[in-house]
Amino acid sequence: MKKKKIVSLLLVATMALSMVACGKSADEAGKKASENGGSSSDTPLVIGWDAMSQKFSPFFAESHPDMYLDDKCVQISLLSVDRAGQYILEGIDGYKAEYNGTEYTYYTPSDIKVNENEDGSVTYDIKIRDDLKFSDGEPVTIDDVIFSYYVVSDPTYDGPSTFASLPVKGMEEYRSGVSTLSTLIAEAGKDNTDFTNFTEEQQKAFWDAVETKGAEFTQSIVDYMVENAGVAEGDVTAAAAGWGFELPAGATTEDFFLAIGEQYGWNFTSMDKEAASVTIADSFPEDVLAMSTTGVQTGESADHIEGIVKTGDYSMTVTLTEFSAPAIEKLGTVIAPMHYYGDKSLYDYDNNKFGFPKNDLSIVREKTTKPLGAGPYKFVEYKNKIAYLEANENYYLGAPKIKSLQFKETQEADKIPGVLQGTIDLSEPSISKAAVEQISGENSNGELAGDKLTATLADNLGYGYIGMCAKNVKVGNDASTEQSKNLRKAIATVIAAYRDVVIDSYYGEAAEVIQYPISNSSWAAPQKSDPDYEIAFSKDVDGNPIYTEGMTDDEKYDAALKAALGYFEAAGYTVADGKLTAAPAGAKLSYEAMIPGGGNGDHPAFGILTGAKEQFAKIGFELVINDLADSSVLWDTLSAQKAEIWCAAWGATADPDMYQVYHSQGGSAYQYAVYSDELDALIEDARTSADQSYRKAVYKECLDFIVDYAVEIPTYQRQNGVLYSSERVNIDSLVKDPTPFWIWMDELATLEMN
Repeated sequence: MKKKKIVSLLLVATMALSMVACGKSADEAGKKASENGGSSSDTPLVIGWDAMSQKFSPFFAESHPDMYLDDKCVQISLLSVDRAGQYILEGIDGYKAEYNGTEYTYYTPSDIKVNENEDGSVTYDIKIRDDLKFSDGEPVTIDDVIFSYYVVSDPTYDGPSTFASLPVKGMEEYRSGVSTLSTLIAEAGKDNTDFTNFTEEQQKAFWDAVETKGAEFTQSIVDYMVENAGVAEGDVTAAAAGWGFELPAGATTEDFFLAIGEQYGWNFTSMDKEAASVTIADSFPEDVLAMSTTGVQTGESADHIEGIVKTGDYSMTVTLTEFSAPAIEKLGTVIAPMHYYGDKSLYDYDNNKFGFPKNDLSIVREKTTKPLGAGPYKFVEYKNKIAYLEANENYYLGAPKIKSLQFKETQEADKIPGVLQGTIDLSEPSISKAAVEQISGENSNGELAGDKLTATLADNLGYGYIGMCAKNVKVGNDASTEQSKNLRKAIATVIAAYRDVVIDSYYGEAAEVIQYPISNSSWAAPQKSDPDYEIAFSKDVDGNPIYTEGMTDDEKYDAALKAALGYFEAAGYTVADGKLTAAPAGAKLSYEAMIPGGGNGDHPAFGILTGAKEQFAKIGFELVINDLADSSVLWDTLSAQKAEIWCAAWGATADPDMYQVYHSQGGSAYQYAVYSDELDALIEDARTSADQSYRKAVYKECLDFIVDYAVEIPTYQRQNGVLYSSERVNIDSLVKDPTPFWIWMDELATLEMN
């Protein structure tokens, strides 16, 4: 079974690869609470923000706007990174580090010591400050950290954190012997008479839902295939095959639903990725929906995780059986309040009770839309597409200078005009040539920082890409064959040819074209000086270079099209007189590319797709560009694993661990649908070494594999821009020396209004 979990989709077309990302550390400007001086402005700071999904949870947030609002404003994390991306392991008394000629002091809630033991295990000694408080006044203790670890380790946890993938001593024993209620009932079958693990009433409710609502769910898929894929009316087997499921002749819609359930381990949230027009979440009864997140112990299972040990009210240890490079990042969890997200009466460390019933996170899930934490701000409410927050007087680095924040959902086209006109005070517009000219033109000095507007730029910790889902762009039923790869390479080769001209036209000096699917800000990124560095999709089907020195742009486009024709033919397409006349089974002569360009082409990759579309038309291949006015459509389609080609961007963390995105068990694996044992093994191997040079070499193999699989066309590395109103925001209080790892939200508490 290929297990694919809902990922943290970033609704500004980025994605965080970890639940931790940047924690709540503070710069020297914050220092101690007594030095901050309290709030100084009653005027709210209005922030132009991307569309929110209202999952403001340290455990279950799925989108970038939700995650950043919660992680950066409402919560504090155990550790953080400095401006250079180095993890701060001693932040209680302040950690000093120089950047760009200036020494900065960073404060975090913890000190962490790493001890490598003789048996190969690694122990992390964790100590937290003893003066921390949550925004409701409750003290923060190590019990809150332990509670947070146990939530993301629970066998029924299905959020984005991959903490449970670490080799924590006793983790496997704790998570074993448990199955979900939905899985047990499904595997027992309709005629089951053994009610050891569930009741007869539960069984009836489950199968009633499957027979009615489940059949409606798959019938909507069949209807879609009839309408859009030429499937005969009522042919469930053919519709399922087109949807990626093999069923016997004469299969019913219920059979189809059972096949989907088996593939996704009967997790209804994951199964909804297959939705057409009917969703399980909206149609199934609540009690049945809860079955896929309700765990039942069916075998031996430890009642605690041996490697997580409390050593005091403010200290603990975590022991891993072996070294794991991503461990320090994943250990830096958000410190969530156990008394709020859990139940204090259910916490008894000595008796292995950790704030909620094992195998049941329902009380944690209930708080998803209204977060509480120890960060600089308290969440008040979300109303009319605005999230309202107010200053947390208990924040350990001092109450924020600005008393209230409003995160206002704002379209990309309004992010610059909104700051200028006063409807918002701060935004994060996409930085392009046009944006730079627009901002500079509004200031009397003609610069990015002036009397009306102030923009700060820093490299983005992430990169833009054009993706393809191997499940939906393949030949036959196997996405891993050379034929399937050749199909994707045919498409990628033409698209890649347009990157240089379009990215330069759109961004100018604010971005550069990249050749590997990794941010150039990462130490693992291949460099042009490396002997095996290659231009992405620059060779034909025989391995020969497509381009020669001195080619004009038009000559490059024609050369790419010729190479693509060779790939199409190798993929099994019929070619006559230089044109495609028929596609092999499982493939098509037309594919859709989704792009969140606001409906007016406002996206850096729009010109790339447009150029490729015109070239493809010359050989009888259609690239359908779907420019989305509502970007949420893209994320919903990706989540449902229905996208063929799309444009987006990944965000990254300080460690280049690829588990979340490319490993078969990673939270984002469903997007590309690679599912390769070979790639999985490489990703796992890179995690086992502390040698950065070795890890970089292994990651290069991973990157080469991904490019060869042709599910991702690396497009650009850009700069991030933060735009402030010079008239309403105190420009002297802005973050100094912003970097990909240290952003404006890391110094939100000391930002001031004029």
